[in-house]
Amino acid sequence: MKITFLGTGTSQGVPFIGCDCAVCTSPNPKDNRLRTSVWIQTPEASIVIDTGPDFRYQMIRAKVHTLDAVIFTHGHKDHTAGLDDVRPYNYRQKKHMPVYATLPTQETLKREFSYIFQDKTYPGIPQLTLHTINSSDPFYINGLKITPIRVMHYMLEVLGFRINNFTYITDANYIAPEELLKVRGSQAFVLNALRHEQHISHYTLAEAMEIARETGVPDTYFTHISHQLGLHDEIEDTLPKGMHLAYDGLTLEL
Repeated sequence: MKITFLGTGTSQGVPFIGCDCAVCTSPNPKDNRLRTSVWIQTPEASIVIDTGPDFRYQMIRAKVHTLDAVIFTHGHKDHTAGLDDVRPYNYRQKKHMPVYATLPTQETLKREFSYIFQDKTYPGIPQLTLHTINSSDPFYINGLKITPIRVMHYMLEVLGFRINNFTYITDANYIAPEELLKVRGSQAFVLNALRHEQHISHYTLAEAMEIARETGVPDTYFTHISHQLGLHDEIEDTLPKGMHLAYDGLTLEL
């Protein structure tokens, strides 16, 4: 299995508009972060988790020529805004794009992209097939088992996913003990770590590190990072063995 980090930034990305801080003006490409998303390639499937506002560019930059499905963690704009740009895959693959989401997330998609779901549509709009995720049950894409992990993003339930020995969780500030058990045994774990200061709906770096220690996973990669966390290389140097800051374009082979 190959995992490509398409974006590792918070909802407004890095650089932050109008900011002249050391991170936003850094010449290090690892300090430039598009909105959070990953591409997962296995022998069974090519899957993207979340289609944020940068989706089109992310697909071009990563050279994603084939896409079998899109999975959504939740309905916030920084995770859904690029959905319209699945159209080239409709054209190239000559089929509807399977989209996997919970019912609340589907309702958000139907509201934000109402023209896709109207009874009377027109040529050229995205062609989607919605599949409902029951957050308590695994589901399958081309035979690949995907296990949802329920987490809380302040008062909103968000889904993480366990795929083989890889676990991906973003936009969380609480994971119940029974859900955290689903992470154990992973080879690699991705978790959000927004900044150092407390936040109402995201883990801080210190909180994310503590969660990582609880799981016992050998390698954890932090994502959904803001410019407030600091320069990539400086923060990376402070992390203990087995913990890393993810960055756009990073690939893992598991």
